[in-house]
Amino acid sequence: MIAFIFPGQGSQKVGMGKALADAFPVVRDTMAEADAALGEDLSGLCFHGPEDRLVLTENTQPAILAVSVACYRLLASQGYAAAFMAGHSLGEYSAHVAAGTISFADALRTVRRRGRYMQEAVPVGHGAMAAILGLDAASVAQACEEGAQGEVVSPANMNAPGQVVIAGTKAAVARASERAKALGAKRAIPLPVSAPFHCALMKPAEDRLAPELRALAASAPRVPVVANVDAEPKTDAASAIEALVRQVSSPVRWEDVMRRLASEGVHKYVEVGPGVVLTGLGRKIIRDASFASLEAPGDLDAVAALLV
Repeated sequence: MIAFIFPGQGSQKVGMGKALADAFPVVRDTMAEADAALGEDLSGLCFHGPEDRLVLTENTQPAILAVSVACYRLLASQGYAAAFMAGHSLGEYSAHVAAGTISFADALRTVRRRGRYMQEAVPVGHGAMAAILGLDAASVAQACEEGAQGEVVSPANMNAPGQVVIAGTKAAVARASERAKALGAKRAIPLPVSAPFHCALMKPAEDRLAPELRALAASAPRVPVVANVDAEPKTDAASAIEALVRQVSSPVRWEDVMRRLASEGVHKYVEVGPGVVLTGLGRKIIRDASFASLEAPGDLDAVAALLV
């Protein structure tokens, strides 16, 4: 059984999608569709940068979504299909476009505002995130509780065994990082992010985005999309949308998502979009599964070999 998994923020890079767009009309057309939906040259930003604009959250999110959907449409045009889909944070929107839950244009405009609202929820420099390596999730949670001291800090991304990202106020993340090292973490690495995603500090962004998400025209996904918030497959429009609402200030339970996919019988995974972050995490979570990724024309042979 096959799942398509879609990357989140952090996988962006200048030049993403360009080689595929040069080689395949369906990718070119999809990127042009994204430009038209947003009324700007998003494809040019993806293909040529500049990087300092691409990394702005309100640009990064629609850019990754556009390239991911273009890659998905290329796969679909070649006859490839999946039994399940999932995406990491922003990638859950790409998964729902691929599954037919929401339209491409609506998703692009929504994630642009999502990025803006998330950035505006916390003043720049006030929040932080850090990756805690080599410590189990329960101990990371303990480090957050002991480091909070009345401020916000909590697990934000449960990515893989021994890899948990925490988010909160800058000072609380620093304290929790030190506490995690005292509890046995190998490393605590501050992340170069513009806001503390997937924690209680994002509640203002969730409150702004919620009515907009609930107002979207949404359909039942053609294939189940396993949600970040609870690792449950969403098969109807209402539960799919509510999972996207809750996702803004809730932790991304990626390890649980992957284990749920495995429990459903998935043993082949294609990472659809820029980067190979999810492929690396997946190999740590499910050691007997097979992975391929699609972000450049040369990747199609590996995808074909995996999906035969």
